[in-house]
Amino acid sequence: MDARQIKIAERCLAAAYDKTMSFPEIVGALITGGFEGYLVDYRRNTTTYYLADGDGATLENRPSEGKVASQFDQTGLAAQIRWAQSNPPEYTYAAFCANVKALGCAGYLVSFPGRRVLYFGRTAETHVEHFPK
Repeated sequence: MDARQIKIAERCLAAAYDKTMSFPEIVGALITGGFEGYLVDYRRNTTTYYLADGDGATLENRPSEGKVASQFDQTGLAAQIRWAQSNPPEYTYAAFCANVKALGCAGYLVSFPGRRVLYFGRTAETHVEHFPK
């Protein structure tokens, strides 16, 4: 991964927290930058960005409140995803992260070719969310 791609990943991660780019804009910037997807790990507080050739870069997330709950609440998680997708004025990525951790989400894997996000809990329970059309 070259320095330009690392800068793109850093800019997109900061934009998620600062609400300066929407999720579709972040996805577009990452795809244009040559990324295949990324993995958010709430237990390690990191996001790893992947290229198709297997190369990747791991960045530190901003501090997040709370720990990952032991129970995976798929219904609550789906409601949080809908909240994020509707992008109301009160939405923040930091709040989303804290909320989904409290609902037992240990992380999520975004696949650009698969056009989906796989959310997972501590016991490997999952919820798949397809990109809106």
